[in-house]
Amino acid sequence: MDNDHKKTIKSNQAITNNYTFLHGYPLMARLGWILFLVMTLVASGLAYQFIIKGETEVAPDGRTTLLLNDSERTFFLNEMRNFLIAVQQINDAIEKDDMPQVVSAAKKVGSGDLAHVPTGLMAKLPLAVKTMGLSTHKAFDQMAMDAEQLGDKDHSLSQLNQILPTCTACHALFKVR
Repeated sequence: MDNDHKKTIKSNQAITNNYTFLHGYPLMARLGWILFLVMTLVASGLAYQFIIKGETEVAPDGRTTLLLNDSERTFFLNEMRNFLIAVQQINDAIEKDDMPQVVSAAKKVGSGDLAHVPTGLMAKLPLAVKTMGLSTHKAFDQMAMDAEQLGDKDHSLSQLNQILPTCTACHALFKVR
């Protein structure tokens, strides 16, 4: 190797030593950490938006307005209407001691109904709505199972009375637009 080539190599090594090692970390490692932190912040922001907050705004009455398109709004309102129909059918069946009807009505609004939820709708709903909705579907699943196995109308009435406060809370906190 000639002297000029050796000088170039030493010069490049000096530049590398001076500029790539900052505070004991190679420059690329520092850039990697910075990129990781930026990506983590972006992912956290997206998770907050799509999992926790959803697409909402505060209504003049203080409730949270769910901002849905027409088809999502129709689906969401049908879900609530189906809950209300099931409550009426279950209440009527309990009064008549018709436990097979309790089972049938509860199963219609149980978790099996979740397969039809539009994916885009789930991203728009805040976590609280998702949590209340899922717990309500599961509570109806449990009611159907218990009504079938126990055949106890008082137990079914008690379960229904445990579901209704979730409905009331959801309507008190949220509205759909």
